[in-house]
Amino acid sequence: MENIETLPSNSLNVIELIAQASFLVQVVMLLLLLASVISWAIIFKKWFRFRELEAEADEFEDEFWSGGDLTGLYQHWTNSETPTGMASLFVSGYREYTRLADKDLNRSELISGVQRAMQVSLSQEVEEAESQLPFLATVGSISPYVGLFGTVWGIMNAFHAIGLAKQATIATVAPAIAEALIATAMGLFAAIPAVIAYNKFSNQADSLVTRYEIFMDEFLSIVNRQVRRDQSTE
Repeated sequence: MENIETLPSNSLNVIELIAQASFLVQVVMLLLLLASVISWAIIFKKWFRFRELEAEADEFEDEFWSGGDLTGLYQHWTNSETPTGMASLFVSGYREYTRLADKDLNRSELISGVQRAMQVSLSQEVEEAESQLPFLATVGSISPYVGLFGTVWGIMNAFHAIGLAKQATIATVAPAIAEALIATAMGLFAAIPAVIAYNKFSNQADSLVTRYEIFMDEFLSIVNRQVRRDQSTE
């Protein structure tokens, strides 16, 4: 059996290909790299933050439904650190309830006041939970197109250089095409983690907001029953 001679091949050096790319393609690659770095920083930050918010919500629900005194729970969360998440809703609602309870208001006015205070706090918590997610969505949606733009521009330059050359072979064309395709690869590298993280964190944010809204409705029901009892004893 005849031995098949293997043709020598040179492994592609990505750094050299990037260095040899045109200035515009290098700018595109730099922007994609910067977007990827920022995206990963946001991903880690949001991952830790959502873990904290979920743990705080679990802790607060255990304390709230343990049957303890709400006044003591209110003092606990106001005297410690600044309340966040579900605790922030409770503090805002209970503070407004104690402020309005001493005024000559009917039941609907008092409940509406507590609801408005909790709704403001809820809006702040939703904004905090969904912060920086639009950036991940933007990176995930436009990075492939930015990378494709760099690839098209690089291939145009490569074919222009080939047209000026007297002789063109696969060996001479391959590096130019490869350096252009790196932009597409970097676009996908930036987009894929951003899309996955955006979907994951969006679902977590929706889940947390649902828990906050359920707690707000339950707290308003408790306030409503308390006001009924207070007004019936007068």
